[in-house]
Amino acid sequence: MAEFEFEIIKQDKNSRARAGAIHTRRGDIETPYFVPVGTLASVRGLDSSDLQMLGAQCALINTYYLHLKPGDETIKKLGGTHKFMNFGLPLFSDSGGFQAFSLGLAREHNIGKIGNFFPEETVEVKPQQDLPRGENLTKITDKGVEFKSIYDGSRHFFDAKKSMEIQSNLDSDIIMAFDECTSPLSDYDYTKIAMARTHDWAKQSLEYHNKDQAIYGIIQGGYFKDLRDISAKFINDLPFDGIAIGGSLGKTKADMHEIIDWVIPQLDGRPRHLLGIGEIDDIFESVEQGIDTFDCVAATRNARRGCLFILPESGGSLANKFRLNISGAKYKNDGDPIDANCHCPVCGNYSRAYLHHLHNARELSYFRLATIHNLWFMLRLMEKIRESIKNGRFAELEKEWLG
Repeated sequence: MAEFEFEIIKQDKNSRARAGAIHTRRGDIETPYFVPVGTLASVRGLDSSDLQMLGAQCALINTYYLHLKPGDETIKKLGGTHKFMNFGLPLFSDSGGFQAFSLGLAREHNIGKIGNFFPEETVEVKPQQDLPRGENLTKITDKGVEFKSIYDGSRHFFDAKKSMEIQSNLDSDIIMAFDECTSPLSDYDYTKIAMARTHDWAKQSLEYHNKDQAIYGIIQGGYFKDLRDISAKFINDLPFDGIAIGGSLGKTKADMHEIIDWVIPQLDGRPRHLLGIGEIDDIFESVEQGIDTFDCVAATRNARRGCLFILPESGGSLANKFRLNISGAKYKNDGDPIDANCHCPVCGNYSRAYLHHLHNARELSYFRLATIHNLWFMLRLMEKIRESIKNGRFAELEKEWLG
């Protein structure tokens, strides 16, 4: 049995929000918590000392991509991912199930977890039917998923046993059961088939996983209430250490919030993880519903693309998604920090003008500085949320941010 325990420290009186602590073999994670994503055993632009400086409690690595490069067996020979990346804190790993979607139907439907994951709320791109489709790089059967490598076209087969073997080689602390993530555009019949596969693979994942690792089961079912109800009961009845809610999460954010509302009341006291969601309004809504941890590349991807977070007292709001675009010409001669109310080392030492210059010059140092700022912002927000739950003022904090 993995050295793993979840403790609820404070339950909010007016919502399902709760403050807690996940105890793992490599340290504790205070919840609610936003888990930084280090797909290739690195949060892009940062090293492990940067994560330590930021006060990160854990990170998430990607099973599929590390299997391809440098190879999970290579990482095992080198002492596991923690030694490989010089990171002594807990690591989550996904199962490869999301890549069944992102490299499959996501390419056919031109839809993804980030950017245009919610097709009916997409404004930056053309209507879905007018978008070019990509090649489906997967073949999914009840036995598992055959992937075509994005690097060299080679074929790789994942089933539950293989996913568990890879995650064991990576030696992550919290692993995910193998599942199939469907598209928001998948119909009821296909979603039901995929859910049944996920349930079979969940039982196999429990059988084959390394018992030194904590394992989370994943609830699927798309935006279909009866399927989500079935999946929530099935996964909750299995002896997983924690429960994750997977996508598809509907076509709008309202759909996602509704799905979470369907699922949470059916779960017990084990920790709950929401896969791949991390926008600020979604975090508040999901914490209110009872989610404990999240993972998402949005904060770091936005940073690399020039979108830097700003606090409400500095002009951040739902309307501007709490961010400014540093590429804008108005910042060329702006000597102010990104956010005068932010205490991160970037805001303490560099101006908007300098970040504007680095971004537009595509200078590599920009990516590190911007990522540090955005992750500092997110991790400090989670601290505020945790304290607000403990102090009985979560609703007040949510109103301050979301209005």
